[in-house]
Amino acid sequence: MPIQQSDVLYTAVATAEGGRDGRVATDDGRLDVVVNPPQVMGGSGAGTNPEQLFAAGYSACFQGALGVVARETGADLTGSTVTAKVGLGKNGDGFGIIVEISADLPKVDRGAARSLVEKAHEVCPYSKATRGNISVTLV
Repeated sequence: MPIQQSDVLYTAVATAEGGRDGRVATDDGRLDVVVNPPQVMGGSGAGTNPEQLFAAGYSACFQGALGVVARETGADLTGSTVTAKVGLGKNGDGFGIIVEISADLPKVDRGAARSLVEKAHEVCPYSKATRGNISVTLV
Protein backbone atom coordinates (compact mmCIF):
# COMPACT_ATOMS: atom_id res chain seq x y z
CA MET A 1 0.00 0.00 0.00
CA PRO A 2 1.54 3.35 -0.97
CA ILE A 3 2.26 5.85 1.79
CA GLN A 4 0.38 9.12 1.88
CA GLN A 5 2.00 12.56 1.91
CA SER A 6 1.00 12.89 5.57
CA ASP A 7 3.12 9.79 6.36
CA VAL A 8 6.35 11.23 4.93
CA LEU A 9 9.11 11.58 7.53
CA TYR A 10 11.84 12.87 5.21
CA THR A 11 12.10 14.06 1.61
CA ALA A 12 15.34 13.99 -0.34
CA VAL A 13 15.64 16.58 -3.11
CA ALA A 14 18.10 16.29 -5.98
CA THR A 15 18.32 18.25 -9.20
CA ALA A 16 19.99 17.11 -12.41
CA GLU A 17 21.26 19.28 -15.22
CA GLY A 18 22.53 17.86 -18.48
CA GLY A 19 20.85 14.48 -18.00
CA ARG A 20 23.21 11.51 -18.18
CA ASP A 21 26.08 13.79 -19.16
CA GLY A 22 25.98 16.60 -16.63
CA ARG A 23 25.69 17.10 -12.90
CA VAL A 24 23.43 16.01 -10.02
CA ALA A 25 23.24 17.82 -6.69
CA THR A 26 21.08 17.70 -3.58
CA ASP A 27 19.44 20.81 -2.23
CA ASP A 28 21.53 20.62 0.97
CA GLY A 29 24.84 20.42 -0.96
CA ARG A 30 25.88 17.10 0.63
CA LEU A 31 25.91 15.41 -2.76
CA ASP A 32 27.19 17.16 -5.85
CA VAL A 33 28.53 14.87 -8.54
CA VAL A 34 29.39 14.89 -12.21
CA VAL A 35 27.50 12.23 -14.16
CA ASN A 36 28.67 10.76 -17.44
CA PRO A 37 27.65 7.70 -19.40
CA PRO A 38 30.03 4.78 -18.91
CA GLN A 39 32.64 4.21 -21.62
CA VAL A 40 30.90 1.01 -22.77
CA MET A 41 27.93 3.22 -23.71
CA GLY A 42 30.07 5.75 -25.58
CA GLY A 43 30.56 8.17 -22.70
CA SER A 44 33.71 9.48 -21.11
CA GLY A 45 33.17 7.47 -17.93
CA ALA A 46 34.82 10.34 -16.07
CA GLY A 47 32.01 10.79 -13.54
CA THR A 48 29.57 8.47 -11.88
CA ASN A 49 26.34 7.44 -13.58
CA PRO A 50 22.70 7.04 -12.53
CA GLU A 51 23.01 3.26 -12.27
CA GLN A 52 25.90 3.57 -9.80
CA LEU A 53 23.89 6.05 -7.75
CA PHE A 54 20.89 3.71 -7.76
CA ALA A 55 23.10 0.76 -6.75
CA ALA A 56 24.56 2.79 -3.88
CA GLY A 57 21.13 3.82 -2.62
CA TYR A 58 19.63 0.35 -2.99
CA SER A 59 22.51 -1.41 -1.22
CA ALA A 60 22.44 1.04 1.70
CA CYS A 61 18.65 0.81 2.02
CA PHE A 62 18.73 -2.99 1.83
CA GLN A 63 21.44 -3.13 4.51
CA GLY A 64 19.15 -1.02 6.71
CA ALA A 65 16.23 -3.36 6.07
CA LEU A 66 18.45 -6.30 7.02
CA GLY A 67 19.16 -4.55 10.32
CA VAL A 68 15.44 -4.21 10.99
CA VAL A 69 14.70 -7.89 10.39
CA ALA A 70 17.87 -9.03 12.18
CA ARG A 71 16.82 -7.19 15.35
CA GLU A 72 13.60 -9.21 15.37
CA THR A 73 15.57 -12.48 15.41
CA GLY A 74 18.66 -11.37 17.32
CA ALA A 75 20.92 -12.18 14.37
CA ASP A 76 24.44 -10.70 14.50
CA LEU A 77 25.12 -8.57 11.40
CA THR A 78 28.61 -7.54 12.48
CA GLY A 79 30.83 -7.30 9.41
CA SER A 80 27.94 -7.78 7.00
CA THR A 81 27.80 -6.16 3.58
CA VAL A 82 25.20 -5.77 0.85
CA THR A 83 26.13 -5.37 -2.80
CA ALA A 84 23.69 -4.20 -5.46
CA LYS A 85 24.52 -4.74 -9.11
CA VAL A 86 22.38 -2.60 -11.41
CA GLY A 87 22.42 -3.48 -15.09
CA LEU A 88 21.17 -1.22 -17.85
CA GLY A 89 20.04 -2.64 -21.17
CA LYS A 90 17.67 -2.38 -24.10
CA ASN A 91 14.03 -2.83 -23.24
CA GLY A 92 11.64 -2.64 -26.18
CA ASP A 93 12.00 0.84 -27.66
CA GLY A 94 14.01 2.20 -24.72
CA PHE A 95 16.09 1.01 -21.82
CA GLY A 96 15.44 -0.83 -18.59
CA ILE A 97 17.33 -1.91 -15.51
CA ILE A 98 17.84 -5.21 -13.74
CA VAL A 99 19.14 -5.63 -10.18
CA GLU A 100 21.04 -8.35 -8.36
CA ILE A 101 21.33 -8.09 -4.56
CA SER A 102 23.89 -10.13 -2.65
CA ALA A 103 24.47 -10.05 1.08
CA ASP A 104 27.44 -11.37 3.03
CA LEU A 105 26.45 -12.11 6.62
CA PRO A 106 29.59 -13.75 8.07
CA LYS A 107 28.14 -14.29 11.58
CA VAL A 108 24.88 -15.91 10.37
CA ASP A 109 24.53 -19.49 9.08
CA ARG A 110 23.57 -19.89 5.43
CA GLY A 111 19.91 -20.88 5.95
CA ALA A 112 19.21 -18.11 8.46
CA ALA A 113 21.03 -15.62 6.23
CA ARG A 114 18.84 -16.54 3.26
CA SER A 115 15.71 -16.11 5.37
CA LEU A 116 16.89 -12.69 6.60
CA VAL A 117 17.64 -11.56 3.04
CA GLU A 118 14.20 -12.65 1.84
CA LYS A 119 12.52 -10.85 4.75
CA ALA A 120 14.60 -7.73 4.12
CA HIS A 121 13.47 -7.82 0.48
CA GLU A 122 9.86 -7.69 1.69
CA VAL A 123 10.38 -4.59 3.88
CA CYS A 124 13.09 -2.61 2.02
CA PRO A 125 11.57 0.56 0.52
CA TYR A 126 13.65 0.19 -2.67
CA SER A 127 12.48 -3.40 -3.07
CA LYS A 128 8.89 -2.32 -2.55
CA ALA A 129 9.26 0.48 -5.10
CA THR A 130 10.71 -1.81 -7.76
CA ARG A 131 8.54 -4.89 -7.11
CA GLY A 132 6.69 -5.85 -10.26
CA ASN A 133 8.53 -3.21 -12.30
CA ILE A 134 12.02 -4.65 -12.71
CA SER A 135 13.74 -7.97 -12.17
CA VAL A 136 15.43 -8.14 -8.75
CA THR A 137 17.39 -11.32 -8.00
CA LEU A 138 18.59 -12.22 -4.52
CA VAL A 139 21.85 -14.18 -4.56
